[in-house]
Amino acid sequence: MTVAIPIQAIELTPGSQIVIHNLSWQDFELLLEDLGEKRNTRIAYYQGTLEIMSPLALHERPHRIIAYIITTILEIQGRIWEDFGSTTFKRPDIAGVEPDTCFYIQNANQVKGCTQMDLSIYPPPDLAVESDVTSKTTLNAYVSLGVPEVWIYSNHKLTIYILQADGYVESSLSPTFPNLPVTELIPRLVQQAINDGTSQMLRELRALLQE
Repeated sequence: MTVAIPIQAIELTPGSQIVIHNLSWQDFELLLEDLGEKRNTRIAYYQGTLEIMSPLALHERPHRIIAYIITTILEIQGRIWEDFGSTTFKRPDIAGVEPDTCFYIQNANQVKGCTQMDLSIYPPPDLAVESDVTSKTTLNAYVSLGVPEVWIYSNHKLTIYILQADGYVESSLSPTFPNLPVTELIPRLVQQAINDGTSQMLRELRALLQE
C-alpha cells in the first residue's frame, strides 16, 4: 500500500537533504506550490530528480557576506547590477533551481522591471553563488538554465565554475572580475567579516579598491 505524506509534514534537520527520483515536472510545480514562498529550504530539480536541502545556519552567513563583497566591488568599479537573491529559476520540463544568491551584471539592463522571473522572456543570471552545495543535480540544473558562472563556497574555499559547451569547468579566474584574484580574496574576506564584523571588512575592502 502506498501512503501519501504531505510535503509540509516532512521536517528536515539543518544540514540535511532528501532526494526524490522519478518526479514529473507537473509534480515538481505542485510541490513548489505546497512548499510556498516562506521556507528555509533550497531546491534543485533536474530531469526527474529533486533535491530539497535544509542549510545549516552557519552556512547561510557566508553567501550573504559574499553578496555584500560582490556588490561592493561592483559599486567601486562603477558597474550596474541587480541582485535577485534566491529567486526560483525554471526551464519547464527540464530543470529548476534556487541559488543561495545570484546577480545580473552583464545583463542587468535586461531585467529592469522584472517582477516575476520567466526565462522565456529574461536571460539567466550572470553569476550564481552557492554555499556548501556540490550536488550534481544542482550543477546540471544550472547547465540547463545556461548560467555562465557559478561560485561554490565550501570548507573555506571558493570554486569557480565556467559554462562551456559540454558543461562546467573549474577556473582559477572569474570572467565577471577578471582583474581580481577572487578565489583567494573571497575566502579571506569572508573569514575577516566573521572575525571583525562585516561592516568593518567592507570599509577596508573599499579603501583597498580605491587605492
